[in-house]
Amino acid sequence: MHTQNAKLKTQNSLIRCTWAGTDPLYIKYHDEEWGKPVYDDQTLFEFLILEGAQAGLSWVTILRRRENYRRAFANFDVQKVAAFNEQDVERLLNDQGIIRNKLKVNAAILNARLFIEIQKEFGSFYNYIWAYIPGHKTIENNIQKMSDVPASTEISDRMSKDMKKRGFKFFGTTICYAFMQATGMVNDHLMNCCAR
Repeated sequence: MHTQNAKLKTQNSLIRCTWAGTDPLYIKYHDEEWGKPVYDDQTLFEFLILEGAQAGLSWVTILRRRENYRRAFANFDVQKVAAFNEQDVERLLNDQGIIRNKLKVNAAILNARLFIEIQKEFGSFYNYIWAYIPGHKTIENNIQKMSDVPASTEISDRMSKDMKKRGFKFFGTTICYAFMQATGMVNDHLMNCCAR
């Protein structure tokens, strides 16, 4: 018990990016996922759905509903989501565990279909999306304070522009950049952060 308390105290006293706050769910996400490179299409699709749902809301709002999204969106199986029909839309709009916004729900289904088109064209979504990152190597930003973190970059502008041209919804440059951070295309952890 004493050792567990000491471990918890040490964990809580570590230096982290300030946005992680004190919420255990947020801290776990910050420490274990944010800024870590994602190479598999299923996880990339998951973040595409979650980031789109997050538009105009706080990330923690979505993070708290992540398991509900996993259940509602067929464990983020892109083939199953792409096959969703009007009955599925109705089901999702009545699901209190997710954000019940008709535009976002319809966008998730449309984006799943477009995601598959990209997989067919490029062999995988990973091949397409990571091609924006030089050498497919995480861009290590030199973040001294949270105000140094950009809301968007020239890369997220280009990525968003192409995805919009392909028909993707809820993927403007700011959401695009948040997606890049979440999937480790960029590392925006503070230089002194324990998760860097």
